Amino acid sequence: MGTLDSPSLPARTLAVMLCAGSLLLTPVAHADAAPAKPTAIVSLGDSFIAGNAGRWRGNSDDPFGDRSGTDRAAVPNGYDVGKVYGDTDGGCFRSDVAEIRSTGIAVDQAINLACSGAESPNIWRASHGGRSWEDEQPQADALASVARTSNVRMVVLSVGGNDLGFGDILQSCITGYMTGGGSCHTAQQAQVQTAFAGAMAAVDKSIKEIRGAMASAGYAFTDYRLVVQSYSSPLPRGGEMRYPENGSRTYEGCPMYNSDLDWARDSLMPRLTDGLRTEARNNSADFLDLSDALQGHEACSKSSRMADATHPPSAASSDWVRYFNTGALQGELKESLHPNAYGQLALGRCLARIWTTGGGTWKCHNTPGQGYDGMYVTNG
Repeated sequence: MGTLDSPSLPARTLAVMLCAGSLLLTPVAHADAAPAKPTAIVSLGDSFIAGNAGRWRGNSDDPFGDRSGTDRAAVPNGYDVGKVYGDTDGGCFRSDVAEIRSTGIAVDQAINLACSGAESPNIWRASHGGRSWEDEQPQADALASVARTSNVRMVVLSVGGNDLGFGDILQSCITGYMTGGGSCHTAQQAQVQTAFAGAMAAVDKSIKEIRGAMASAGYAFTDYRLVVQSYSSPLPRGGEMRYPENGSRTYEGCPMYNSDLDWARDSLMPRLTDGLRTEARNNSADFLDLSDALQGHEACSKSSRMADATHPPSAASSDWVRYFNTGALQGELKESLHPNAYGQLALGRCLARIWTTGGGTWKCHNTPGQGYDGMYVTNG
């Protein structure tokens, strides 16, 4: 065999071979890989998930200062609601502790696209009949934009209550009590019966519009989780009220008759929950049942209490729902009968609990005597 001192190959040929070999062994330079998209979870829907009453920790009768510690917007010599809701000029009232922002889920972004007062047509894409709300584009169109720039891992939807006229139902019942006009539930049951099918059809389209928005951004069903959630009753049953029916309910922010409270808690809310569960199942979405999540912490529940000078607000003992308030002395009317800061933190824990589970149907509960960290879920 030849040696380098006495090559059997011509020197020029050997040099070319060695040069070629060095090229094969040298790593090929590549352009820098595109940076990974930030991970995100996103909420869409109405005031329940937007965070309407996030300003408040419990309730208090005190109209001054920080309202016995319940008003998170209190600042020296006044109030700054921007601390809680950011820019509220549009009226969406997205809270800094809204459900999607309170999960603690390890993602880069928790994005709240929900807006106070939104109905299903405010979810649908504009190209499919969707309507803007509070000077914002339809929420599914906003979702599609987010999905193109972020890696969306979960989308959570709360909608249907306004389609059914839930706010109008409560207002009718409250007006009946405050004016001595009698109970509302018989007339309102008839209204619900008339509106229910149309409301659920609108919810069905909302879920499909979310699927379509995500598909337009290149996502398959299996690339993200879609969670449809129900609502929690803002007021307890009549027998669970801490104020008597013929007592101070108007002053204390829970002006309804016992029969109307029982109907809302045990008839209206289950009917709405069942309808939303059906629409979630029909669209291969997960379902989170929140109907009992605030049990015992509703506004005016005998299991919770008002904050005052000797009883500061506490997640374990305070109301988790904002009481009915006209806005004359404290906050805004539109915050009334929505989960407050404690309630929103509790609902965020519900989402966190199902994040670690598989898909399916789940029901969230609180642990009596504990704060929002005591939330847990069961198959439901």
